[in-house]
Amino acid sequence: MTHSGMRARARGFTLVELMVVVLIVAVLSAIAIPSYTRHVAKTNRSAAKACLSEAAQFMERYYTTNLTYDGAALSLGCQTDSNLDERYTLTLSDLDQKTYTVTATPVGIQASRDVRCGTLSVDQDGKRNATGTGGLKECW
Repeated sequence: MTHSGMRARARGFTLVELMVVVLIVAVLSAIAIPSYTRHVAKTNRSAAKACLSEAAQFMERYYTTNLTYDGAALSLGCQTDSNLDERYTLTLSDLDQKTYTVTATPVGIQASRDVRCGTLSVDQDGKRNATGTGGLKECW
């Protein structure tokens, strides 16, 4: 039973309630999206480091067989696994009888997301390098 002077309250959301929900979603997005982006860049970097290690192992096997690094060419499955070739370019340089350097250079969106580590490399002595500001501790 309702009183004749009172109207029944309409069901639904008020504008204030809706704006509070939008604000909460915006704050959560502002926190979550950059965190997710950093995580994706770090995951891609880990895949590149694994591929660099695989390349270094390949080079050592090549040296064991040929007694030189000269003439080696990288053809690794890790370059196309999970589209790593769209995020990093692997190159072989400083190639001669006793030396080599394998480099993973970020390309595309990875280059802009992972500026702290930049280009990663490893040489015949196992010496690792990162060109970014993060240094070896953070990047390797």
